[in-house]
Amino acid sequence: MNLIINGKSVDIDSSIQTVSQLLESRDLHEKVVIVELNKKILQKQDHEKALLSEGDLLEIVSFVGGG
Repeated sequence: MNLIINGKSVDIDSSIQTVSQLLESRDLHEKVVIVELNKKILQKQDHEKALLSEGDLLEIVSFVGGG
């Protein structure tokens, strides 16, 4: 399946069907990311039920601490 993630076309394995699975496959922890799916910000509790489809547009922003 092909998705647009942060402006880049990315092919992902067809076994990845939810936002939660996508984050896990990319070693991103749900606690430190904000996900926008097709221009709608998802609540963290919705990651497991948010199904991915061919051509979906995702923006994934991660927070990094520092000083």
